[in-house]
Amino acid sequence: MIEVQHISKAFGDKQVLKDVSFCFEPGKTNLIIGQSGSGKTVLMKCLVGLFEVDRGGILFHDRDFSAMSFNQRKEVRKEIGMLFQGGALFDSMTVEENVIFPLTMFTNQSREEKKDRAQFCLQRVNLQDTGHLYPAEISGGMKKRVAIARAIAMNPKYLFCDEPNSGLDPKTANVIDNLIHEITHEFNITTVVNTHDMNSVLEIGDNIAFLYQGELKWTGDSGSILRTDSPEINDFVFSTELTRRLKR
Repeated sequence: MIEVQHISKAFGDKQVLKDVSFCFEPGKTNLIIGQSGSGKTVLMKCLVGLFEVDRGGILFHDRDFSAMSFNQRKEVRKEIGMLFQGGALFDSMTVEENVIFPLTMFTNQSREEKKDRAQFCLQRVNLQDTGHLYPAEISGGMKKRVAIARAIAMNPKYLFCDEPNSGLDPKTANVIDNLIHEITHEFNITTVVNTHDMNSVLEIGDNIAFLYQGELKWTGDSGSILRTDSPEINDFVFSTELTRRLKR
């Protein structure tokens, strides 16, 4: 569980986050949604320590991350997996070497142990026969699945996904959504997904935080988001012809 307690963040005179409180629950896909400029990317960067909050606290299972020293934060970061927007694979490494990379950086496992773990993770994302290939030799959807395998290589307690469906066709995006959702529930991970994709919201939105101009305007799940009376979230959810048809 990650608990955000009354956090605020400003850059100069621009207040980006305003007294935001929310609980990201374990075993659920926790979505941060909102229009561009709503503060969702800043919130995620605060959660992983890339930005310092001005006020408030961020707790990882009752550990105050915002008050920790650099070395204390390093220990928490070993429990975190990251799925970057573009995948961020190393082009000069094979698929297997990409998955092994965090194990080499943060563990003392033997080469065989690392290879076994990498193979397990690749099997979990249905890429067990691709370990010898390079990123340039696989599709965009496969790259995202390799990035997921790398993100779970350390058996993380927390998984952060930044726009995981960016650049993917709808069918492949749905595969990635379902994979993230399955892994979250299977391993009881606290997963945080930053997205503006309504398909993702409706498919895997177990626990949703909607930001509007830096404020937390609504919380709920995929089952209730189509029935809210909030004008801000209705403007966001029903902004396309497809979602407007869902309301009829």
